[in-house]
Amino acid sequence: MQFLKFKRFKEKPEKILIVRTDRIGDIVLSTPVIKNLRLAFKNSHIAFMCRPYTLEVLEGNPYLDEVIVYDKDFKHKSSFASAIFSIRLKKKKFDWAIILHPTLRVHLISFFAGIPFRVGWDAKGGWLLTKRLPYIKHLGLKHELEYTLSILEFIGVPIVDKSMYFPIKKESEEKIEEFLKKHDINKFIVIHPWASCPSKRWPVNYFKELIDILKKETKFNVIIVSEKKEETDLFKDLDTINLNLNLSMLGSLLKRAKLFISNDSGPVHIASALNTPVISIFGRNQPGLSFVRWRPLGENSFYFHKDVGCNICLAHNCKKGFLCLKEIKPKEVAIKAIEILNKS
Repeated sequence: MQFLKFKRFKEKPEKILIVRTDRIGDIVLSTPVIKNLRLAFKNSHIAFMCRPYTLEVLEGNPYLDEVIVYDKDFKHKSSFASAIFSIRLKKKKFDWAIILHPTLRVHLISFFAGIPFRVGWDAKGGWLLTKRLPYIKHLGLKHELEYTLSILEFIGVPIVDKSMYFPIKKESEEKIEEFLKKHDINKFIVIHPWASCPSKRWPVNYFKELIDILKKETKFNVIIVSEKKEETDLFKDLDTINLNLNLSMLGSLLKRAKLFISNDSGPVHIASALNTPVISIFGRNQPGLSFVRWRPLGENSFYFHKDVGCNICLAHNCKKGFLCLKEIKPKEVAIKAIEILNKS
C-alpha cells in the first residue's frame, strides 16, 4: 500500500477510530469502510464511534474491536460533557481518526482527543483535520457508499470489498423464529411506511392500496414494521401483522422476508445488506438527497422516482404537496413487487 506522507503519520496505525454520528442507513452504508480497514490492517485495533440508536448496526461486526457511543443529544449534549468525552477518548491513544460525516462536534472531539492523524471532509470545521477532501457530497454525483470509501482511497487504503454488513444476533433470531411459528407464517412481505422527513413519505393511503392489491393477488402475509406503535396503528384496520421492533429484531425479520417495501429510510439499507429484495420509494430530486446518492444497492434492489419538473427541490418545504411522491402509483409498485415475488 502506498500511503500519503504526513507529519506524525503512522503508516501502520496500531489504533484506528472510525467516526460517524448520523443515522441508521448512513452507518450501514459505512460498513465497507470497516472491512477494508481490517483487510489492510489485520493486527490494528479498530473502533467505531456512533450514536446510541445506531449501536445495534455495529455490535457484532466481526471486523470491529470496539464500539464507542457518543450521545450528542443527551448524555454528551453539553460542551462540558463533550470535553470530558474527548479526555476519555484521548486515553485510548488512537493513531488515526477517519471521519466519514463532517460535524463541528466530531472534528473538535477528535482534535482535543489528540489523535495525530485526522482525515475527513472539508466542511463544518474541516480545518481541524490534518488531511481533508473537498466537500462535494451535496452534489450527489455518486452513491453515499462510494463517498465513504473515497476517504480510504484518498489516503491509499485499497478497496477490496464493497459489501455491506449487518449483524444478526442469536437472541433476535430466536424471537423472530418463535413469532413466525406462533402465527404460522412462512412466506411474507415486510412494509415500512415511515421516514424521518415528510418529503420521504409516500402517502399512507397509497401504502394501504398497495397492501390490498398484494393481498388479493399473492398468497403472502404482509407485516408492517415501525419503532412506534402509533405508526403501525394506522394500519390496524387492515388484515396485516403490525410489529414494533428494535433494529436487531428487524434485521432478523428482514433476513427471512421475500420482499421489503419502504420509503427512503435506514431499514432499506439493512435489507440490502442482508440481500433481501427491496423496493424503495423516492421523492426528493435535490442532488444530495436523491436516489443517485441514497438508492438501495444490490442486484435485488429497486426504486421508484418520478421527476415532476421541479427546477429546485425544496424537500420538506415543498410547495407542490409532494407531487413527486403522489405520482408514484400503488398499482405500478404492486406490479414490480409481484414480478419479484414470482421469482422467489
